[in-house]
Amino acid sequence: MGFKLPSFEYPRAKPEDGYWAPVTSTINWCEEDYYATIYSAEIVNTFTNLLFLYLGTKGIRNCLKYEHDSVYMVAFAGCKGFQYISIGETLMISQTCSLALGALLSISRLVRQLLGVGLASLAIFITNAFAILTALILFRSMYVMEVNIRPSFKKKYRSPSQKYELLSSSERLAIAQRDTKILNEMWLMVGIGLSIFLGGFGIWALDIKYCGTVRRWRHQIGLPWGILLEGHGWWHLMTGYGAYCYLVWGVWLRHCLNERQDEYVLKWPSIFFSIPEVVPLSVYPQGDVPSTNGHTNGYFNGYAPSSNGNTSGNTSGNTNGYANGYGNGNSLANGKDREDRKSV
Repeated sequence: MGFKLPSFEYPRAKPEDGYWAPVTSTINWCEEDYYATIYSAEIVNTFTNLLFLYLGTKGIRNCLKYEHDSVYMVAFAGCKGFQYISIGETLMISQTCSLALGALLSISRLVRQLLGVGLASLAIFITNAFAILTALILFRSMYVMEVNIRPSFKKKYRSPSQKYELLSSSERLAIAQRDTKILNEMWLMVGIGLSIFLGGFGIWALDIKYCGTVRRWRHQIGLPWGILLEGHGWWHLMTGYGAYCYLVWGVWLRHCLNERQDEYVLKWPSIFFSIPEVVPLSVYPQGDVPSTNGHTNGYFNGYAPSSNGNTSGNTSGNTNGYANGYGNGNSLANGKDREDRKSV
C-alpha cells in the first residue's frame, strides 16, 4: 500500500442549492460549484482574487507615499482591481448584451441580427485587442529601456548633456557601470514577471482542456491538497503577480528616464520570498541599501555637496560614488529643475 497524505473527501457540489442559484453564466470554470459553502460558487476563485486587491492597494500606497507618477496609481487601481473582469468576463458580458439587444429592442429582425453579430464580433476584438496592446506596450517599453539606459545605445542614439561632457573618464565609467547594473536588474524583473504571467495562462489553458481529468485527480487526493490543482486559482495568482511586476518595472523605468537613478532603488531582498517595490534611498538607514543595487552605495559615502553642486572629487576612486556628485549635487544642490522625459 503506497503512502497517502492525510486528507478528507471533497464535499458534493451543490449548484442547485447555492445562494446565487440558479447558475445563469454562459461560462463555468473547472472548479466545482458550491462544494465548500452555499455563499460562494467557486471558493478558490474567490479567495485568489484577493491577491489583486492586495497588490493594487500596495501599489497605490507606494505611489502616494514615495511620490511615483500619478499615472501608475491609476494603473494599479484599474488593472489590479478589475483586471480579471476585463480579461475573463469581457466575452461573456458582450455576448449577453448581444442576446439582450436582439431579444428586447423593438426593431426589425435584420437589425437585431446585425446588432447581435456586431457585438459578438466586438467582444472577440476587445479580447484580442487587449492581448495585442499589452504586447505592443511591453515591447515598446523594452525598446525605450535599452535605448535610454544601456551605455552603448545611449552613446549611439542620444546626445550627451552639457553636464556629462564636463565629467572625467572615471566618472563616465561609473555612470556606465551603474546603468548596466540597473539594466540587468530590470531584465531580471521583466523575465521573471513575464514568465510567471504567461505560465499562469498556460496552467489555466490546461485546466480548461483537461477539466474532467483534473477533477478526478482532485477527488482522488482529497482536500486540502486538491486545491493545488485548481488551475483558475493559479491563473489569478500568477497573472496578478506578473502584471504587478510589469507595473513596478514601469515605475522604476520612469524614474530612470527622468535621471533619478540615484534617488530611487529597487527593493527586492529575495526573488522568491519578497514582493518588489521601488522606494526612495532616503527610506534606508546608512549601510542598509539593498545589495542588488550596489550602484547606489555612493549616495551614502561622504555625501557633502559643494556650493556649485559638484562633489565628484569626494568620490573619485569609488566607481559607485557618482551618485554623490552628479545624481544629487548637480540636480539638487544647485536648485536647477530636471527635465522630465515621460516616455513610459
